[in-house]
Amino acid sequence: MVTNAAEAYVMQKAVSVKDVQLYYHDLAGETQAIKNISFDVSDGEFVSIVGPSGCGKSTLLSILCGLLKPSFGNVYIKEGSKTGYMLQKDHLFEWRTIFSNACLGLEVQKNLDCNTKLAVHELLKKYGLEQCCNCYPSQLSGGMRQRAALIRTLATKPDILFLDEPFSALDYQSRLNVSEDISGIIRSEKKTAVLVTHDISEAIALSDRVIVLSKRPAVIKAEFKIDIQGNPRFSPKFREYFDRIWKELDKQ
Repeated sequence: MVTNAAEAYVMQKAVSVKDVQLYYHDLAGETQAIKNISFDVSDGEFVSIVGPSGCGKSTLLSILCGLLKPSFGNVYIKEGSKTGYMLQKDHLFEWRTIFSNACLGLEVQKNLDCNTKLAVHELLKKYGLEQCCNCYPSQLSGGMRQRAALIRTLATKPDILFLDEPFSALDYQSRLNVSEDISGIIRSEKKTAVLVTHDISEAIALSDRVIVLSKRPAVIKAEFKIDIQGNPRFSPKFREYFDRIWKELDKQ
């Protein structure tokens, strides 16, 4: 049971995760995937979650955005907040133009009108896709497609974004450029973000804080507050953070 004091506390946070556990059940028996995970995300904060392959990072993200119900524990989203979810693939419809794809979320919400169409066009213009409005996804690079997918999400005006390895399908050079590009958009729009990634460098470069999970059943092994001025990748501190996070993962 949550006390009034605890309720007041969690409402100050964009996201508050309290003692979340998840068990899978099948014919072979019961398997614990996530064990007693608790953390908070403040308004406007960018938090990344890293961990070994198969530890349950994406599962945890599915719990955070309400696609999966935990076996025990609770996830609190700040009252009145809207959430958006960005997947590993852009999932743009090839038969729709970029503008039409960017409007899709609003269509689903039955909120597409002259004003929201104008807002979508302004987002496309602001983030360099105005000339691509009438193009089809096959005519765009992977990075431009991901930018269009993010604009589709932003068009619904979410306060909190959940990102499930959205850059994993890109080649290394595109991944660097696109991840920093999209991070800049998220910060420009003053959104709260939770990113799941297996890329330590990406987590450090994009985040205010990095949470490290253990192997399954996943628990929080460590948290790192990233304090780097300017471009993180050119800072001497970058290697220090990388080594510390790598050591936590390597001790599994």
